[in-house]
Amino acid sequence: MSDLLSIGASGVRANQAALAVVSENIANAGVSGYSRRAITSKEIVSVSATGATSAHGVFVTGVSRAADMFKAASVRAAGADLARTESGGVWLDRIETALTGSGLDSRLTSFFNAAKAVSADPTATAPRAAMLEQARSLAASFTSTGAALANATTELDATADGAVADLNGLSAALAKVNDGLGRAAPNSASAAGLADQRDDLLEKMSALVDVNATLDSYGRATVRAGSGNGVALVAGAQVASVSYARNAEGAVAFAVKTGSGDPSILTPNGGALGGIVDGAQRIADARASLSDMATAFVDGVNATQNDGRNLDGTAGASMFAVGAAPTDITLTLTDPRGIAAASVGEGTRGNGNLAKLEGLRTGADFEGKLTSLVAGNAAAIDARNTVAAAQSAIRDGAVAARDNISGVDLDTEAVDLLRFQQAYQASSRIISVARETFQTLMDIR
Repeated sequence: MSDLLSIGASGVRANQAALAVVSENIANAGVSGYSRRAITSKEIVSVSATGATSAHGVFVTGVSRAADMFKAASVRAAGADLARTESGGVWLDRIETALTGSGLDSRLTSFFNAAKAVSADPTATAPRAAMLEQARSLAASFTSTGAALANATTELDATADGAVADLNGLSAALAKVNDGLGRAAPNSASAAGLADQRDDLLEKMSALVDVNATLDSYGRATVRAGSGNGVALVAGAQVASVSYARNAEGAVAFAVKTGSGDPSILTPNGGALGGIVDGAQRIADARASLSDMATAFVDGVNATQNDGRNLDGTAGASMFAVGAAPTDITLTLTDPRGIAAASVGEGTRGNGNLAKLEGLRTGADFEGKLTSLVAGNAAAIDARNTVAAAQSAIRDGAVAARDNISGVDLDTEAVDLLRFQQAYQASSRIISVARETFQTLMDIR
């Protein structure tokens, strides 16, 4: 009779625990990072001296967590690839906006066309005034374009600093979770919750940099990041600190330092940090190309001015001046009569010197180079969009495969809820029957 009571009581306890787990699954359905739980149980069996076995019920051994470390790793890898592409694409968009926003291409064309108008009638004042106005607009456009690219560089630095700070924060949080996993009882609800936090932190880290995680028997993660064997970011409760630096040529470096040891270099192949590396180089290249173009333009126009004669028959003066950056251009020639249209030896009606300006336009090909720069950046944007679409599909597939194992299906949970309720009621009925039988036997005595 006592066996019947213990069997019923153990069934009540086990099914009560199962109902609690199912309720938790239902409550967390759709919650990002939550993995479905289930109880693990074991039959209570005794063996007599004769070798006969007797069942005495069931007991709950723990809480299992539905997860696949390989599928989770696939999600992280796919997420890191997509994050790098999307992050790099942000800076390509900024370059496009900078190169096209101030109308530099059209103002280059307008300036040289205005010079042609002066060449057609060198003594007329109106075409000369129009040329200086176009020169002023072009100088402002160079300055604005250069400033926009410089601002993009500043924003990239701020974004990189923020990403590094986020990565350091996630690493510190993961170290605390590792410490908790080392203290938590195996197969407990607490351990399952900490494992969810661990995987969520790893996925967030992979959005910043490509990571490789290995787990020990307690579920504690050791995380390495970057190319090759990677650099250790987290090992148990030990955390490394990442810092960011960039030189004028656009080369980016991420240093990783643990304790008092020498720093190591992190070379990201994925995540937002990988996109920042790509973006920094592209912005630097665009700035260098624009600076070269601006220098060639100012030097060429000023040299042409200095070689010719103005409307008063004296040597021409420089038209432009350059500030701290090659693109910081200002118009210094303010008198339309100062445009040196004539060559040395020509009269005031001469236009031979302006022919050199047209030769500069053709030889240096400013408009063609700018068009190529814009077109090349646009092609890079299109290519990245294509790659991002493919990577997004890959990541979605990886997430679906992971969630197929770890996700909560409400229909399945509803069936389990009904099943465990019925089992709970049956176990309760066993206890009731045992009590009634025991009372009947007592009454007979």
